[in-house]
Amino acid sequence: MATQPASDERILSVGEITRAIKETLADSFPAVWVRGEMSGLKQPDSGHLYFSLKEGRDAVIACAMWKPQASRLMFEPRDGAEVEVFGGVDVYAPRGNYQLIVRQMRPAGIGALLLALEELKQRLAAEGLFDAARKRALPRYPRRIGLVTSPVGAAVKDLVTVLRSRWPSIEIVLAPVRVQGEGAAAEIAAAIERFGRYGNVDLLIVGRGGGSLEDLWAFNEEPVVRALAASRIPTISAVGHEVDTTLADLAADVRAATPSNAAELAVRDAREVARTVTAARQRLDRAVLQVVRERRRRLERLLEKYGFRRQRDLILAFQQRVDDQLERLTGAIRARVEQLRERLAAVRSRYGLREWPRRIGERRQQLAGTRQRLDDGVVEVIHARRRRVQGLGDRLRALSPRLVLERGYCLARSPDGRLLRLASELAVGDSLTIEFARGEADARISAVRPGEPDGR
Repeated sequence: MATQPASDERILSVGEITRAIKETLADSFPAVWVRGEMSGLKQPDSGHLYFSLKEGRDAVIACAMWKPQASRLMFEPRDGAEVEVFGGVDVYAPRGNYQLIVRQMRPAGIGALLLALEELKQRLAAEGLFDAARKRALPRYPRRIGLVTSPVGAAVKDLVTVLRSRWPSIEIVLAPVRVQGEGAAAEIAAAIERFGRYGNVDLLIVGRGGGSLEDLWAFNEEPVVRALAASRIPTISAVGHEVDTTLADLAADVRAATPSNAAELAVRDAREVARTVTAARQRLDRAVLQVVRERRRRLERLLEKYGFRRQRDLILAFQQRVDDQLERLTGAIRARVEQLRERLAAVRSRYGLREWPRRIGERRQQLAGTRQRLDDGVVEVIHARRRRVQGLGDRLRALSPRLVLERGYCLARSPDGRLLRLASELAVGDSLTIEFARGEADARISAVRPGEPDGR
């Protein structure tokens, strides 16, 4: 038998009980992680996301994710994807349905990866590998650029295409590496270090195309990050798309949104540079023309100021001034010469300079005698030196080995040309060469008699 409500019991409205349920659920589940399969995904123009999370056929829960949180997603959500969401339980009053208001969402199974990534990021940041102070500026006009990426795929094609289109003469050196999978990080780090030792590139671009977190994981590994931070060559990181961020992006000097954007940052547009140069040349031409015009105006004002209407008048006036000065100088020189002539005449009459010709003749005779004695002394010294040189030559010839050989002596040499002085240096059967005053002969030792220490 059904229980009858009391006549004085309070009756709740639909809104009241809905709000009560909403408050109860919100208090019980303010922040939870939920894992499930996405289903019925809707993405209206508002930017919000509406979908359901289900677990097989046993359970399903409605979910909503507002635009500010949805815009920060690092992956593309889709039906059938296994995800992990974080949020609180709420009630949608118009329908009386409870739903999960999602604040964060990530692909399922990467929680441990993200935790390890965050720990590595904090440890490397503490070492200063990501500091902005150590970032270097890129060269303005690099001649040769090194690429560390996969030799196949869209990334390398985009890099080469954009680099060539912007600066056709750019030289490109490719270090082909694997960019995902086992051993990819070691290959990337080794390529960066080889470029550092090679030292013949001006700029280094390291990257690949887009992909999942697992696909991009090689660029989060410690060897790659340390190689980028230690690189002596300025580096650009170009990993994935704009929404993808790796530790390589933080360690590189410059982070590019995409490989194509990296090429745009690496080299300038040659056409734009040419336009800039043309504009600068035009500005310089205008500046020079302006200076010439200003100097011309100043000259014209100067001519008008001093009453010269034509440049020829100005030149003639300067010539007249030069003629006046020249005439005055000539007169002064003539007067000075006349004064000196008068002083010389007075000195000559005062000190009897008429005797100078005789005295000069005597001095010349003395000089001639001295010169003759000097010549005789030099000749005698030369003869003495010549006799000494001849004596030394005779002594040198007397000591010549050739003269010794002419007296019947011989020189004995080993097969390697070494001069032999002791019989003890030979053994029976050895070969040697005997050098005479004229000619040589080969001989073989049949007996050896070393002799005594006193030479006997």
